[in-house]
Amino acid sequence: MSSTTSPVADKMSVRDRTTITVLIVSAFVVILNETIMNVALPSLMNEFGVSSSAIQWLATAFLLTMSVVIPTTGFLLNRFSIRTVFLIAIGLFSAGTLLAGLAPGFEVLLVARVIQASGTAVMMPLLITTILDLVPSHRRGAVMGNVSIVISVAPAIGPTLSGLILNSLSWRFMFFLVLPVALIALILGSRLLPSDQKRSASRLSVPSLLLSIPAFGGLVYGLSGIGSPDAATAQIALLALAVSLVSLLAFVMLQLKLQRSDAALLDLRPFLHRQFTLALSLMVMAMLALFGVIILLPMYLQNVRGLDVLSTGLMLLPGGVLMGLLAPLVGKLFDKVGARPLLVPGGLLLAVILFGYTQLTAGTPLIMIIGLHLLMSVALAFIFTPAFTAGLNPLPHSLHAYGSALLSTLQQLGGAAGTALLVGVMAAGTAASLAAGQDDITAQTDGLSNGFLVAACVSLGIVVVAAFMGKSDAGAPATSDAAEPSLSVH
Repeated sequence: MSSTTSPVADKMSVRDRTTITVLIVSAFVVILNETIMNVALPSLMNEFGVSSSAIQWLATAFLLTMSVVIPTTGFLLNRFSIRTVFLIAIGLFSAGTLLAGLAPGFEVLLVARVIQASGTAVMMPLLITTILDLVPSHRRGAVMGNVSIVISVAPAIGPTLSGLILNSLSWRFMFFLVLPVALIALILGSRLLPSDQKRSASRLSVPSLLLSIPAFGGLVYGLSGIGSPDAATAQIALLALAVSLVSLLAFVMLQLKLQRSDAALLDLRPFLHRQFTLALSLMVMAMLALFGVIILLPMYLQNVRGLDVLSTGLMLLPGGVLMGLLAPLVGKLFDKVGARPLLVPGGLLLAVILFGYTQLTAGTPLIMIIGLHLLMSVALAFIFTPAFTAGLNPLPHSLHAYGSALLSTLQQLGGAAGTALLVGVMAAGTAASLAAGQDDITAQTDGLSNGFLVAACVSLGIVVVAAFMGKSDAGAPATSDAAEPSLSVH
């Protein structure tokens, strides 16, 4: 993590650099845990004697908890100090991790995952907000590049690490091996992180909190279940989406009213900044394409090519590592040239690679698939760091926490939407191919090609949005709080 300190050493104190380093390492650990569980679900299904639909709740409950807690982080970050919020986050994560490792049954493990997710949800907004507060705007790209390591490498390592553990150890070691690192971070954070109290004295809006649960939780649940082959599950998902949209409208109207007195749970004024809105829409499209591919490519490798889980993880690992290695370099480039010169070629390359995935067959050489995945990782490296840095840079200090919360919330929703959309398209394509008399392997390949095609079309939208972003936004100064425009309901 040395790259975290060197780009900003001449402008940041040792204390500030230490703060960011502790937060980056901690965020890496908690995000790693988000994907480490997926590979173990079949083993846990046998261990606890539960159905496949029940065991999926270990992943679904984690996502639902994240989607509900993240919108509250803007309030928490404005109300409490960095140290307090960090201790809450890493404390919840550590408690959930210990409980998960000791869980005697499925129900306790499910509760543990919810506790873990509550801590995980706070960590990324805390990290991003702290960087915005401590790092000068003209140097943020390099530091934000290290955040991209958390976003890209941790999820890529998760399934591979899980497969290696399950090959020789009990599933409980997925938690016991992570717990010491989390506890060390807890100890370091309690001693090293700043405890300066935040300014805001606003009270928690309970009606906003109650509305956020069906609004964001219902949206993620509905999107994740809408493509289910089970008719009852799909109907419940549609109902959840309907309830979510009504709750979301009420939530937004309430926030617009409350933010007039700086009492909103999730202040929406970051959307008044054009650059933020464009970058956020671009990030949603990138997450939609990324999460869809994260689901579709392993399906191809396992269902069409017959690879086991560990081999699949090892094939996809180099791409995640490459993205992480490139991220700090891309961040430095952003500080020099801005977002558009990086986003446009990144979006074009991503579209080309995804169109290439549509041509996969049962006989495509595996080395070619690895090559395509490496190139896709290069494209994503040129998208993520410039997008969220350019989007957050123009925000005034008073909106840093809310901008980070909105970014993290929409990332979650984009991932859920991408998974639902592309899996639904794939399932429909597979069913149509089977109905036309194709064999199972050919039908699955056809369905996967349809899913990749939709992802490629979405990625072209990244190019379009990137073209409208500022021509030279590297080191863009933040808008002053005094000049902050008003967005409210009267």
